[in-house]
Amino acid sequence: MKRFFGAALLLLTFAVGAYAVDDNQPRPKTPVLQDAVQKTPVQKHSALLNTGDGAVSRRAVSPESIAYLKKLRKGTPFGTNDFNLEQLRAGMGSRRPPTIKGVRLIRVKVGEIPSEWVLAPGADPDVRLLYLHGGGFVSGSGGFYLALAAHISAAAKCAVLLPDYRLAPEHPFPAGLNDCVAAHQWMLSNGPSGASAAKVTFVAGDSAGGNLTLATLLALRDRKLPLPAGGIPLSPTTDWTLTSKSLKTAKDPIISARTMPVFRDYYLGKENPRSRLAWPVHNPLASPVFGDYHGIPPLLIQVGEHEMLLDDAIRVAAKARSDGIPVKLEIWPGMFHVFQSHEPLLPEARESIKHIAKFMAAHTPKP
Repeated sequence: MKRFFGAALLLLTFAVGAYAVDDNQPRPKTPVLQDAVQKTPVQKHSALLNTGDGAVSRRAVSPESIAYLKKLRKGTPFGTNDFNLEQLRAGMGSRRPPTIKGVRLIRVKVGEIPSEWVLAPGADPDVRLLYLHGGGFVSGSGGFYLALAAHISAAAKCAVLLPDYRLAPEHPFPAGLNDCVAAHQWMLSNGPSGASAAKVTFVAGDSAGGNLTLATLLALRDRKLPLPAGGIPLSPTTDWTLTSKSLKTAKDPIISARTMPVFRDYYLGKENPRSRLAWPVHNPLASPVFGDYHGIPPLLIQVGEHEMLLDDAIRVAAKARSDGIPVKLEIWPGMFHVFQSHEPLLPEARESIKHIAKFMAAHTPKP
């Protein structure tokens, strides 16, 4: 059970490289950015990659992260031998309190959706981020993400809303997505202190929550509802046809690719044998890689080198770019699924959260 909980803690559902090892070492210059149409030549703890603007940067993985990945490799990725939903839910349904002092946690109801505000000292309650937790659409909770939300709140000086959207298989697609859309609508006019208009909003999430981040943007646009200023998917699941090459080639230390058909069946329901059209694997709200991204706000996508979902991120970035959307795709060498959430934070995790804050600041209206 202890080993399982560790795997569940690392899973966080379906999300880095640097030179820094301490405050006295040189800080990394720029993230490893990879153009979405490139292959993935990240090897031997460093990378030489073209960025989206044509620049080239080289980054090394921090010694802390090299050691941490080596430790992860000694374990067994979740789902390698079996899939225990009850244990997964028990692990990812736990609360992980913030490690930052003075953070305010405010429980609220968004309609019938249990939710929680996270507000770090000095954060602007009118700059609001909707963070959609991971957990494979079948597990997870806002409480499991309190620590990560606090780090983002402190770095971006924003209020973070964590909704406990409905989970499959009890509530299959699109129930959870509809909750996320409703949460963003509610957040536009409600903040940590009650009813008040937002200055600006953003949507972010990891793994399953990364999928829901993209799907929420598409749904808001299609339903002609107000859009946030930007979307931040971390290690998103984007294709339920399961055709991304990295599902077969990546040596993911966190989660086995064998879990993907299980998560898919729980989330989308079993296929109707009489009609493939009845199974929504190609629905862009279920598989955002098939979406039309015209009219969607800018995206920051972060993903680790050692992820089975790496190509899911690369492919959706390419699709959004082809539709004219500004996309920054960051592929972090040496990193693994949702590395941003592992405590204590690795140097790459600290840097990636700074990039999230910078992205949000760049798209926040100036006074």
